[in-house]
Amino acid sequence: MRRPVALRISAASAAMALAAAVGVTLSMSEASAATGSATGYATQNGGTTGGAGGQTVRATTGTQIHAALCSRAASNTPITIEVEGTINHGNTAKVSGDSCNTAAGVIELKQISNVTLVGVGSGAVFDQLGIHIRESSNIIIQNVTVRNVKKSGSPTSNGGDAIGMESDVRNVWVDHATLLASGGESEGYDGLFDMKDNTQYVTLSYSILRNSGRGGLIGSSESDLSNGYVTFHHNRYENIDSRAPLLRGGTAHAYNNHYLSLNESGINSRAGAKAKVDNNYFEDSKDVLGTFYTDQRGYWQVSGNVFDNVTWSSPGTENYPAGPNPQSNTTVSIPYSYALDAAACVPDVVSRTAGAGSGLKVSDGNCSAQTPTPTPTTPTTPPTTPTPDPTQPSGTNLSIGAGSDGSSKADGTSYGSVRDGDMSTYWAPSGSTGSVSIKWGSATAVSSVAIREAVGSTGVIGSWRLLNADTGAVLATGSGAGVVTFPQTSLKKITFEITGATGTPKVAEFETYA
Repeated sequence: MRRPVALRISAASAAMALAAAVGVTLSMSEASAATGSATGYATQNGGTTGGAGGQTVRATTGTQIHAALCSRAASNTPITIEVEGTINHGNTAKVSGDSCNTAAGVIELKQISNVTLVGVGSGAVFDQLGIHIRESSNIIIQNVTVRNVKKSGSPTSNGGDAIGMESDVRNVWVDHATLLASGGESEGYDGLFDMKDNTQYVTLSYSILRNSGRGGLIGSSESDLSNGYVTFHHNRYENIDSRAPLLRGGTAHAYNNHYLSLNESGINSRAGAKAKVDNNYFEDSKDVLGTFYTDQRGYWQVSGNVFDNVTWSSPGTENYPAGPNPQSNTTVSIPYSYALDAAACVPDVVSRTAGAGSGLKVSDGNCSAQTPTPTPTTPTTPPTTPTPDPTQPSGTNLSIGAGSDGSSKADGTSYGSVRDGDMSTYWAPSGSTGSVSIKWGSATAVSSVAIREAVGSTGVIGSWRLLNADTGAVLATGSGAGVVTFPQTSLKKITFEITGATGTPKVAEFETYA
């Protein structure tokens, strides 16, 4: 664990930051509902749509937010909750119901799914009140400010996290948020954006994280390695001591972020974690990338970043900075498409797009800000053959309920793990190559598959073939895990054959779709 560090912050700068966060006025036309589509890893594993297609309600208190969740027909009934005004301890009470599990003093999104919280009107400010996501999936949080959430002192909320996720959380998109503290742990604050205990497929985009000892973590300890697949893009980290983020195990993708005044350390990849770090702008900071405060090393792939007045400490025990000339020590395969702004323009484009009250503007991929259309499409960077098509399949995963078999497997793994819908289990071959199959009792039409690698093993799969096991015909070839589409074929058995890898591949899911 890292030692406590006093935050470099003045009362004047804190006051200005809070005034800026609260003082922006949004017209109803700018944010009457969630705008845009999820990006990054939140597009995977079935995608993140929040409350799309459900009822839209308005809430001006925390109690009303809880009441909206509890009024649904079921815990997975889609709902969009438009939030306006200041949500605090005084107006946030527990509400009971069959479709909710709430608590006073925190916005509790627990054991639910298909929910959007979006700030509207003059803005939504969660004052000293955290947002807690637990055992939930398909959640969107957009255009909100969360400030000064404490774990000690008074009042306390959410363990001191502005937004905290834990216990089997899947598919969360947090977009155009402003997350603020007024100090570090000694002042009673914890993380601004924390993920632990099996939290996966999360994207944080166009957000501001400011004035905190801890930006956020992925994994609560060196043994909590079931988290990952997190994307951070077009965010501004400012006056943060460390954890921007702290990544224990798993995979993260950080691109087009502006890091300003990281006082102690920045992206801390450790315990086997892998971070892909593209076209970011690091400014007036220290030790912005590496493994810190542990001897359990992590890895990174770097390209296109700008290091502007960045200082680096000397390597030593439990201190392994990537600089002063950062080089890649791993490769990370990204399963979705994304458009990169040039790093040189990142401070400008992030200043015009990030945070609550920014009009939900996004980058066009060419360093210009634009307002998303009502039904925007994900930025497209068409993959070159034979990389898998990154488009998320729609419909039912036909593998669940089917059978499976394959070539010889590694000890402790199971063919059934690739069709159980559980990313924490996997099949692995006895060596670096092998095959695994999905099979049905009768002919089944299939036109796309999704290969998901286990946490901590992304990027291991190299070349592969997809076979119609009934006839031996090759349906597709390529490299890297992801989504593969091909002409619809009716078959009883389909085989994914790994012909090359950088280690022992671990296939968590072999999804099939019509």
